[in-house]
Amino acid sequence: MRKKLPPALFLAPAFTVFAAFFLLPVARLLPESAGGQEGWWVYVRILQDSRYWGSLVSTVVLALAVTAGSQLLGGVAGLFLERASFKGRGLLIAALTLPISFPGVVVGFMVIMLAGRQGLAAAVTGAAFGSRLVFAYSAAGLFVGYLYFSIPRVVTTVMAAASKLDRSLEEAARTLGASPGRVVWDVTIPALLPALVSTGAICFSTSIGAFGTAFTLATDINVLPIVIYTEYTLSANIAVAAALSLVLGLTSWTVLFAARLATGLETAGHAA
Repeated sequence: MRKKLPPALFLAPAFTVFAAFFLLPVARLLPESAGGQEGWWVYVRILQDSRYWGSLVSTVVLALAVTAGSQLLGGVAGLFLERASFKGRGLLIAALTLPISFPGVVVGFMVIMLAGRQGLAAAVTGAAFGSRLVFAYSAAGLFVGYLYFSIPRVVTTVMAAASKLDRSLEEAARTLGASPGRVVWDVTIPALLPALVSTGAICFSTSIGAFGTAFTLATDINVLPIVIYTEYTLSANIAVAAALSLVLGLTSWTVLFAARLATGLETAGHAA
């Protein structure tokens, strides 16, 4: 009889990664956050300080906006690319998914080339209206940069989910007299919802913690990753930086957990 391998052997690699990139950093950050003069009251200070609280709110709002925009644009594009057949389709898919490989700093420079002081938008609006449009160094520029590398994640996920849809359900809805818009709303979107929720959570967690793009564009941008960097490097306020890092991580983890729970409930609802 073949001897069965212990389950722990298969879980060991995953647990090692989990311990190295989650347990150990958290175990290190917790005592650091309470190591200042304020102790554990540092978390109360974060909620009371308008700068810290404002940066957290603006970071979450920005991440939500990026998630909504990428879901809308990437969802439509992914569904179309999965079902349409035309010349150059493969090249278009490759072009849309290329930003996944770009570092955040590169994306930031691309936003500057588009909407910076010497960018394309400034040149066009200056020639057309006499006033140069510059938004690369604001939350709008950061939104464009985050949207740029979030859309490919939605496109690839939606394409994979759409390829497994039962098209007969849509045909049945059309046969019963449903309009194209009603078919999409009542049949297609509910079928794609688990994929949309999961990829939306990834877009949110990526946007809320992205640093490279924000660092490249940071002039009038008040987002939490930049505040953490400033507190740690310029102010040497290690306790506050550690506490803010844990707050940021907890916010991201909460969204991912909620998405996981929602996806599971949605799957169970379809099964029932």
